[in-house]
Amino acid sequence: MASNWTTLRELLLPDLDGSARSVERALRAAVRSGGLRAGIRLPSSRDLAAQLGVSRGTVTAAYEQLVAEGYLISKRGSGTRVADAVNTAAAPEDAPVATARKWRYDLRSGLPALSMFPRAAWVAATKAVLAELPDAALGYPDPAGLAELRTELVGYLGRVRSVVASPGDVVITHGASEAMALLADVLRDNAHTSIAVEHPSHEGQADLLRSHGLKVRPVPVDDHGLRVADLAATDCRAVLVTSAHQFPLGVALSPERRHALLAWARERDGMVIEDDYDAEHRYDRPAIGAMQAMDPARVAYLGSVSKTLAPALRLGWLVAPPATARALTRRKLMHDLGCGPLPQATFARFLREGGYDRHLRRTRLVYRERRDALLAAVRTCFPEWAVVGIAAGLHLVVRLPEGTSDVEAQDRLAARGVHALALSRHCWGLPCPYPGLVLGYAALSPDRLRAAVSEMAEALS
Repeated sequence: MASNWTTLRELLLPDLDGSARSVERALRAAVRSGGLRAGIRLPSSRDLAAQLGVSRGTVTAAYEQLVAEGYLISKRGSGTRVADAVNTAAAPEDAPVATARKWRYDLRSGLPALSMFPRAAWVAATKAVLAELPDAALGYPDPAGLAELRTELVGYLGRVRSVVASPGDVVITHGASEAMALLADVLRDNAHTSIAVEHPSHEGQADLLRSHGLKVRPVPVDDHGLRVADLAATDCRAVLVTSAHQFPLGVALSPERRHALLAWARERDGMVIEDDYDAEHRYDRPAIGAMQAMDPARVAYLGSVSKTLAPALRLGWLVAPPATARALTRRKLMHDLGCGPLPQATFARFLREGGYDRHLRRTRLVYRERRDALLAAVRTCFPEWAVVGIAAGLHLVVRLPEGTSDVEAQDRLAARGVHALALSRHCWGLPCPYPGLVLGYAALSPDRLRAAVSEMAEALS
């Protein structure tokens, strides 16, 4: 009868003949090729001998030789590890190169204050969920999402955004990007060949939609939001809007435009996709209700925790008409079998016990203070700049004087270590409405924001 084979730390070494020399040769080759990276801990001599079917003395002799050559390091109590700086294999030519820059002042839009993530509360919720979750819940998930989370989301979205839905209308996704990808596939399955998108907007969204086979038609935005008359001149039957707080210009879709947009959708037998990406962050008045509530049969509503908790959680949701929700669930099943139940259960508990509301109340006060600090500094140092949009979200747009090159301004700021994106970087397919800078403020303290604007004043003087 074959004996049971178990090991604490596996290591695969091919082409061995049982001698110390062959073990030594295979280990050396693995280190030199990069198969064993610097710092990797190797199995104990006893453990590796059992794996390879050789004597412990054979492995010990091989380890000692490679320690002597400098390939390995052996310390009592710490085991045997691959030495630093001995891997000689070159990275593949197509390997991604790290290009992240360390900015002195990072004013990117879209990132919340990651340092404010409620770690202790999240850990407590995770522990509680692990203690309560039945064994069956650790199997393959419902592709639509954990029923408990969909129920909690329906209650939360109905309470704070007036969304009208049942749990069956909700699909849980890996963030808003997957939600958009799934929707694009469903639209294409339903004979859509194009989709309208606000202009200016995040070009990454347009690229995502194109990658899923849809032609993207830019439609201009003015002080009242999407220009529905221009939308009607396109061949589209679907449109993506950020109605509560347009990205990047920061305007809200006016009531008249909301009604006109829904009338367009009914006339075209079309769909409005409402990206409610940061509606929780309003500082001068309560947010108006989601457009979805005005016509749940024509609006697909999407959101995520990326702007409220952290993008790393990769949790988002889609609220769609029943037939669309069923099609999205089928797509989700084919795509990745569903999102992980554990983070879903943790977020459901966070919602149910008020942790999410408490976190939002705390961050809203912090973001308001940071926005005010940035606004005051800009008005002091750049009185000729106009601030665009409502008091909401995690960024603001400053309109530069006519004739200014916002790309040149971006480059001059970058040379001083200030990361501030030109508005024209969000313009594609149509002319940019005016030169501007998009300034995110959530991740920096008021003092750091004031220092950033001082640096901007020196760079642009």
